[in-house]
Amino acid sequence: MGTVAMLRAVGIGTGDEVIVPAYGNVEVAEAVELAGARPVFADIDPDTYCLDPSSVEAGVSGRTAGIIAIHRFGQPADVARLREIGGRRGLLVLEHGESDQSHDGLAQRRAYAGYLNARLSGVRTPLGSDRHSYQQYVVRVPGNGRPDRDAFAHAVRARGIDCRVPVKTPVHRLPRFRRDVALPETERAADETLALPLSASLSRRDLHKVVSACNALGGLLQPAF
Repeated sequence: MGTVAMLRAVGIGTGDEVIVPAYGNVEVAEAVELAGARPVFADIDPDTYCLDPSSVEAGVSGRTAGIIAIHRFGQPADVARLREIGGRRGLLVLEHGESDQSHDGLAQRRAYAGYLNARLSGVRTPLGSDRHSYQQYVVRVPGNGRPDRDAFAHAVRARGIDCRVPVKTPVHRLPRFRRDVALPETERAADETLALPLSASLSRRDLHKVVSACNALGGLLQPAF
């Protein structure tokens, strides 16, 4: 059953609000609107990139009917805390995204992530967790905002590494969903995050190439114009 159908099935619709993250997954906000409700954006945890339960609770109003938790990059959302909030406030909690830890290549991805975590410098590596399946290996390029990350990505690609920006614009900054809301961790993550290649098909030589390309940059670069 799709998100729209699930929302409608439990009676969420016109006049209701549903709390969702603004860091990626515009289709979730779209589904809330298609069900007739209004998406309300909460901030994320800076380590997991999933909904921050404290921000969620702060966003609950008399019209709030549900919360949609999105598992991000293979890191599961804190569903237990969100369900505790939902139970106290009478809210439906739905999950979106892959949280299964048993799929193929999991042990290999975790081993490769450990290799990168131990060797990368100049970037902030993902928070280590035995619950993280590393569907994407996302690092941060800290600095003064997006130009640093984008310049770093350009330089890494020039060295033959296929990296990508996982979330270019938070949903609450898109014209259709623009909201005057403070989501500092969401905006910081959108400015700093970069997904580096990580799959079970990579060789140790491939991983060494990733490390060499990133470490050769020495951390922050000058803004790209």
